[in-house]
Amino acid sequence: MEISQSVQFIAFVILSVLMIGAALGVVLFDNIVYSAFLLGGVFMSISGLYILLNADFVAAAQILVYVGAVNVLILFAIMLVNKTENFQQVKGRLIRQVSTALVCLGLFALLSTMVLVTPWQLSSISPAVIENTIVTIGKHFFSDFLLPFEIASVLLLMAMVGAIILARRDLIPEAKQTREIYTTSLTLPEKPRDLISTGND
Repeated sequence: MEISQSVQFIAFVILSVLMIGAALGVVLFDNIVYSAFLLGGVFMSISGLYILLNADFVAAAQILVYVGAVNVLILFAIMLVNKTENFQQVKGRLIRQVSTALVCLGLFALLSTMVLVTPWQLSSISPAVIENTIVTIGKHFFSDFLLPFEIASVLLLMAMVGAIILARRDLIPEAKQTREIYTTSLTLPEKPRDLISTGND
């Protein structure tokens, strides 16, 4: 094994341990602020794995989008609405935790089997081996995937404008309430009627 391969293997092991440990901390910590910070650690570890796979653009997008936007938004939301409340324990909590652990272990076993079965090694002449991923992704964005890229841009613009309008409620015109009386041919004004004497008076 060469020095570069040994360094990549050691870096992969360290990043994998950090990612799994941070993911367990996200699930197991009672403090939600700590969980949010550890979620950022999970995203950073994933970006490190992308760097080991020579996917530099995906690693940068992982840091910018997930760590710089999503995780910061989650932290702001938690710090703005976090209240210390004492919740009562749900009945049958142990059964739910055991069933959740079994489902997670099953998914982990399934993914581990897929990882071990899949042939990951690529030859040097394979079309999947790309020297510069940014240039290749840019070419595909502006040639093969131009229409989906533009549609996604328009949808994001519409979502941003809608969020701004909802945030600025003073710009929404108030609907004027008008009282209109509707009369139809089936409804007639009721006439006052005299009481009928029963003869006991």
